[in-house]
Amino acid sequence: MKELAFSGTSGIIIMLIYGFLMLVIGFVTYWKNKGLHQSNKEFYLGGGSLSVFVLFFTFFATQYSGNTVVGYAPTAYRMGFFWLQSVTFFILIVMGYLLFAPRLYVLSKKHHFITPSDYIQKRFKSKGVTLLASLLMLYGLCNYLLEQIVAIGHGVSGLTGGTVPYQAAVVFFVTIMIIYGWLGGMRSVAYTDTLQGIALLVGVTVLLIGSMIYFGGVPNATDYAATVSPEKLGVPDSHGVVGWFSMLILVTIGAAIYPHAIQRIFAAKSERSLKNSLSWMAWMPFITSGFVFVIGIIGIQAFPGLSEGASEQLVGMMANHIAMQNSFFYWAMVVLFGGIIAAIISTADSVLLTLSSVISKDIYARYINKEADDQKQILVGKLTGVAMVIVLLLIAWYPPATLYRIFILKFELLIQIAPAFLLGLYWKQLHRYALFTGMLAGTVIASAMAFAGLQPLGIASGLWGLFVNFILCVGLSYVFKVSERETTLLGKEIS
Repeated sequence: MKELAFSGTSGIIIMLIYGFLMLVIGFVTYWKNKGLHQSNKEFYLGGGSLSVFVLFFTFFATQYSGNTVVGYAPTAYRMGFFWLQSVTFFILIVMGYLLFAPRLYVLSKKHHFITPSDYIQKRFKSKGVTLLASLLMLYGLCNYLLEQIVAIGHGVSGLTGGTVPYQAAVVFFVTIMIIYGWLGGMRSVAYTDTLQGIALLVGVTVLLIGSMIYFGGVPNATDYAATVSPEKLGVPDSHGVVGWFSMLILVTIGAAIYPHAIQRIFAAKSERSLKNSLSWMAWMPFITSGFVFVIGIIGIQAFPGLSEGASEQLVGMMANHIAMQNSFFYWAMVVLFGGIIAAIISTADSVLLTLSSVISKDIYARYINKEADDQKQILVGKLTGVAMVIVLLLIAWYPPATLYRIFILKFELLIQIAPAFLLGLYWKQLHRYALFTGMLAGTVIASAMAFAGLQPLGIASGLWGLFVNFILCVGLSYVFKVSERETTLLGKEIS
């Protein structure tokens, strides 16, 4: 096989350049805002003043992570046309935002929310509910951050043809991420999101064009798959359709209530900026996950017979071969290389920033040291965030599962906080005791079923937990309201 275009010093130089650019953004942001008071609002929300353009790219980076490019193409390669659902659920995620984002934004400006738990504490006034929700968020955030760390290793290793080892890529870029995130907070994150978004859109578009030119396009890949792997073209059976819809519901709700996505709602400059950025997001599934899906299908013919592990580096293999064709595609793949790396890092830094805010503000300042000022909270968040990254690095050193499986796992428990937003924002009767009971029961059920590998009727374990969660929230809210009413009446009679 020919030498890969990004192997040797070429791939290393590209990696160093993009790492340097992200560091520059961090330092420039730090010096530009050095005179500002480092409050929670400034560090974690960028002062709550993100414009529609920057806000759009922060949402874009949150939803279209390294997993979208590095992980979804291999999933399409393995699953075939069944993975077309990836385009659908990105559209539905925007619909999920619209269910609660505008209303939550108005409340966030009125009550100065920094984290999602600030809303939950204000709405339900319960330490138990807030703590349980915070712990579920931490689980989801740690899971998501682990996913991005694994994606860094696979992405860089694949794009450099193995010249840069998986572990070396992980250590290098995680260190870069920690440095500029530490310096600039949300503003650094938002500006790197803008850089990665532009590079990623350009790179993926050219990768698709190059794949269609040099590997024959979708018709040829489909004909090849019909001969070699006809199951990848088949229509799902009834069980598969149920699984499809189960996945759509799970991701629609779960991704919309990502804690770091909710913080972006709080960071918007105005309600108009928020709505405009979400309207732009509605078009992104077609030119991101849609393009990546097609690339994965083309890969069936381009690199037939890859094992599950080998297929995880499909995008890097295709990009390298296209880059070798001529100088235009070479430099276009350089942009893609940087876009993928920056996309992974920008998603990871968003997660790390929110994880730090949950630890420092929702746990440390709320339960451990109530007298801590903003600067001390931020320092605690930075230090504990670094400690969490080190732990996740040890786990990611030899990744425990494919990116797709890691992606699914985080929703099973994170989705259990959904009633606090979907019911709590619109139904005044939702009782805090009912919400706590529902979230706890849903978490136990989802955990037990996921651990046992149970998906009755093909429905995800997280959705079974959420179903019980909603039933208890609604049913027990009426019970507790009636009980409180009777207690109040009895008290009046006694008095």
